[in-house]
Amino acid sequence: MPKGSAKLTENRKEEIIDACAKLYETMNYNEVTIKEISKETSFSRPSIYNYFESKEEIFLAILTKEYNAWADDLEQLSLVGSRQSINEYADRFAKTVAKRKQLLKIQAMNLYEIEEGSRLERLVEYKQAFFRATSAFEQSLKASLPELSEEKIEHFRYAFFPFMYGIYPYAYPTDKQMAAMDQVGLPYQKSSIYDLCFQFAREFLN
Repeated sequence: MPKGSAKLTENRKEEIIDACAKLYETMNYNEVTIKEISKETSFSRPSIYNYFESKEEIFLAILTKEYNAWADDLEQLSLVGSRQSINEYADRFAKTVAKRKQLLKIQAMNLYEIEEGSRLERLVEYKQAFFRATSAFEQSLKASLPELSEEKIEHFRYAFFPFMYGIYPYAYPTDKQMAAMDQVGLPYQKSSIYDLCFQFAREFLN
């Protein structure tokens, strides 16, 4: 790690993370390279390796940042109060997930290889952010819908987090996927991230 204050180091890491996230909006995972990331920053390729050992670690840092941001939103959701209907909670909850498009995309497409290509300490940081989000998720349910049993909350958590892996591919199918579905007559109803999450939460919690 290069010399300098902790704040300076953190700012440089954020610049790299933000550059990678920006590229991933228009490129696929394989197209985003350390070389391409360096073009979007003030760093050379060798300099980036002072902060991250691999491209996978940069993507893992994006996920860590996304989960912490989602946890922030879920914690705010807990402060709304307990006088909510299931529909009101489902609406607010779905809005927090709809803001996490980048999280859903990375998680659906490349999570396994990102985890495998990252050092254990970086993976631990990500898992801590994930755990924080799951805890905030449960607390938002307890605070907003106090009538729910612990069993219902647990069932919802174990159902929703696996469900998350399919949200992005369903909300954003590729042109080739759409063409293939058309050819075989497979029906498809266009749904947004919000729609999918709202419907899931409303149906499951009722």
